[in-house]
Amino acid sequence: MKVGHMKIAFRRPSVLPGFGVTLGFTLFYLSLIVLLPLMALAMRTSDLTWSAFVEIVTAPRVVAAFRLSFGTSLVAATINTVFGFIVAWVLVRYPFPGRRLVDAMVDLPFAMPTAVSGIALTTLFVGNGWIGRWLEPLGIQVAFTWLGIVMALILIGLPFVVRAVQPALEDLEIEMEEAAASLGARRSQTFVRVILPSVAPALLTGFAMAFARSLGEYGSVIFIAGNLPMKTEIVPLLIVSNLEQYNYPGATAIALVMLLTSFVFLLFINGLQWWTRRHRMKGIS
Repeated sequence: MKVGHMKIAFRRPSVLPGFGVTLGFTLFYLSLIVLLPLMALAMRTSDLTWSAFVEIVTAPRVVAAFRLSFGTSLVAATINTVFGFIVAWVLVRYPFPGRRLVDAMVDLPFAMPTAVSGIALTTLFVGNGWIGRWLEPLGIQVAFTWLGIVMALILIGLPFVVRAVQPALEDLEIEMEEAAASLGARRSQTFVRVILPSVAPALLTGFAMAFARSLGEYGSVIFIAGNLPMKTEIVPLLIVSNLEQYNYPGATAIALVMLLTSFVFLLFINGLQWWTRRHRMKGIS
């Protein structure tokens, strides 16, 4: 609006309070819910000397639990990235009877208690289970081994990948694929050069969320893992065991290593996503 030589700008009122109020509430809420518990964990660990901290986190039992948790989480997240993309592709690209039901079933691990999924998997894969009775004669044992842990982590991590990739596939223009095909590109070339770069950030996001979720999984794993020290004992179970024995310094030291490792991994994934988007924008320009 202009009044004489003066120009008055009217700004549409915001539904929520101003930036200062909302930012202050955001920082307060995050500090209360996220930062304070993490600070308490770090302060509790600070009571240990450096040599005592190193002795705790490098104990053979702890190292074996770290190796198992990170290894199985990495395997499960990788498998979920591949098959989660396929599930998302089918749900987005192909209309078929019962698609909404299948789409709803993807979210079932979100709603189902993890203990229920662990009991169900154990029932299926034990030696006399519906699936285990056919695998055991072949020399394949799933329950009470690291394979059972991977199965449980795949179950709880799949929805993260599917829900991360679905919006990216829905926004992907089919005309780009048709243009590549009209230029003589094979299906494999279209996938590698057109589809994959477009959904790569979403795939990385899904992989990171599935990996982070798998690292902290407890309920569905303890039933099918067997919880044998040095063999099938995961880090969350080891932390709980230390707490039950009132070994709070040991539990917090192990938890701090998990926290720092997860933070570094997520930071790396976010940096990789930023680089992927930047590289893609340069290719478009």
